[in-house]
Amino acid sequence: MRRRTLLTAAGIGLAGAAVGGLAGCADSPADQTARLLPSTGRLPAPYQVPLPIPAIKEPVARRNGVTRYEIIQRTADVEILPGTRTTIMGYDGSFPGPTIRARRGERVVVRHRNRLPVPTVVHLHGGNTAAEDDGYPVDLVLPVRDADRFEHGGGSMGGGHAPMAMNGDVSHGFRDYHYDHDQQAATLWYHDHRMDFTGAQVWRGLAGFHLINDDVEDGLGLPHDERDIPLMLTDRSFAEDGSLLYPAADPQLVDKPGVTEDYASGVLGDVILVNGAPWPELEVEAARYRFRILNASNARRYQLQLDPPPPGGTAFTQVGSDAGLLAAPVKHGDLTIAAAERYDTIVDFSGYPVGTRVELRNALGSGRTAQVMRFTVARQAADDSTVPAKLAEIEPLNIAGAVHREWRFARKRTHGMTMWAINGKFFDPQRMDADPRLGRTEVWRFATDLHHPVHVHLSPFQVLSRNGHPPGPTDAGWKDTLDLRPTEYADVAIRFENHRGHYLMHCHNLEHEDMGMMSAFKVV
Repeated sequence: MRRRTLLTAAGIGLAGAAVGGLAGCADSPADQTARLLPSTGRLPAPYQVPLPIPAIKEPVARRNGVTRYEIIQRTADVEILPGTRTTIMGYDGSFPGPTIRARRGERVVVRHRNRLPVPTVVHLHGGNTAAEDDGYPVDLVLPVRDADRFEHGGGSMGGGHAPMAMNGDVSHGFRDYHYDHDQQAATLWYHDHRMDFTGAQVWRGLAGFHLINDDVEDGLGLPHDERDIPLMLTDRSFAEDGSLLYPAADPQLVDKPGVTEDYASGVLGDVILVNGAPWPELEVEAARYRFRILNASNARRYQLQLDPPPPGGTAFTQVGSDAGLLAAPVKHGDLTIAAAERYDTIVDFSGYPVGTRVELRNALGSGRTAQVMRFTVARQAADDSTVPAKLAEIEPLNIAGAVHREWRFARKRTHGMTMWAINGKFFDPQRMDADPRLGRTEVWRFATDLHHPVHVHLSPFQVLSRNGHPPGPTDAGWKDTLDLRPTEYADVAIRFENHRGHYLMHCHNLEHEDMGMMSAFKVV
């Protein structure tokens, strides 16, 4: 069923959020809203390959105060599982894509050229970005080849309707994305955001890091250079020939949106990848390391633990969250991280004897998915890093007189299919569900039926409470994605800054997103 037909049927009267048993969850653990897609091929033993570090992207030009980059979106055959080749969609043909590093206030233009067979959209996740550069899901970049196949019907609008754009025109072959980086140092990432096909296109490889640094961060003395390492966690499933398995409703990603009914709850892979490598190993020195942990999985949640834990110490010292540094470090024995969340953490290996092997494990996994990666403490080393008691100034948002809004995230069965809705409505890119005023603080309540990691574009938020109680231990600082568990609600304070226009709020379980769980708002 094409998207337009499906949504029309929904509007006829099949309303109401169902909260009974969820189709597609029979094989799912209780701590995930998703279903396992088993690999059919032979999987490698863990800890056989070194951890790759994504390459830093070099600019093509610096002139008139602007740094310019060019990224080619293309298919490539890469080695993910040892000894086999896997076809991916990659930024510059790699997975993850190249890392962009920028300074606060640095003006950057990234030209994305689409040499894939399908349309794309690029979203800088966590970026305070003008609407025309934010990656609104119908602001398509059509492929160089066969563009008319999508321009005159089919493509991500479905139902035989030609594509549209909300911010400017549909781009042909390439699009320039402008970022002014008017925000504090943070671990951001960029990924595809094409309407109805985000899950499939991110699963196939369209994701990369985008890091912002500033003078405040530089002055803290945190671990740096080769001890400042981004870790992108993903899960994938593989066929016998090494190809990626994914239950797309349309494997060609042309017209029919989303996934097959049995995976409408979300897709879990059985191979854990870190920076695109299966269960890798990293040789470390007996010193502090900074790990920028990103959960770039479509739906999987992780509870990260170190085995063995540091002698006499705490496993993780969190120094940053989604949108930047915390006010002060927070210590955690373990870290639960939902899709799209980031935790900037310090791990101190100095207490381990040289030769110790330390596993990063996932307490929400079983079998192979309980393993993530391994560290080997190889040698003693000097360490000039520190973790100061004060990190950054974070001013609490003043909520006196704030506008209050409520957003309910829930399953909605329609026309015999599982869909996902916000306030009982499926996403319509032309319908604005709120009109927050630039520079004014609002309080938003997110309420859920099942697991939903809620992401808001443009500006981060501060968590005020969960279920009427104080925020959780990982809720500190500026967040742009919030892990909400079943039948939970949370109140957050948010103030949209710098830019007006059309933006999104949605569930970052990418299968939920593709099956209707997005809402648009216009900052006025």
